[in-house]
Amino acid sequence: MPLPEHDVAVGHSFALDLDGTVISQITEVSGLRLGQDVVEFKSNTPDGKYVIHTVPGRPHDGELTLVRPRRDGNSFEGWIADIRAGQGGEGGSAAAVLVLDATGTPVKRYRLVGVSPKRLEVSTITSGGTGVLTEKLVLTYEAVEVE
Repeated sequence: MPLPEHDVAVGHSFALDLDGTVISQITEVSGLRLGQDVVEFKSNTPDGKYVIHTVPGRPHDGELTLVRPRRDGNSFEGWIADIRAGQGGEGGSAAAVLVLDATGTPVKRYRLVGVSPKRLEVSTITSGGTGVLTEKLVLTYEAVEVE
């Protein structure tokens, strides 16, 4: 089997689509997991043999962490305020993680079902520091679907 000519993940970036508003410049995404329970189903065949089958169960929930440089605007804070005010709809908000190629074109979309914000953190702030101020958004989700 020949090896691929190049690493197809090089040059990708990420964005978050929150209720139709795309938030770009996401530098780190972690906790994106697709999973489900596996349920054992035990039965007997017509000739009396004992058989164990496995069937897919409920999807796994999880937590997603997104990191981006702190910029002007309050897209994360505004969205959290909307959720707290009850404007997120039943079962949480609509959200998706977009994987973008080097030209900014979406190449993959992970739709998050039942999304709610858990916390928003700002990186450590030091007087006279030269580091980039970042914000980390932690979301909870009920399931992930690949589109």
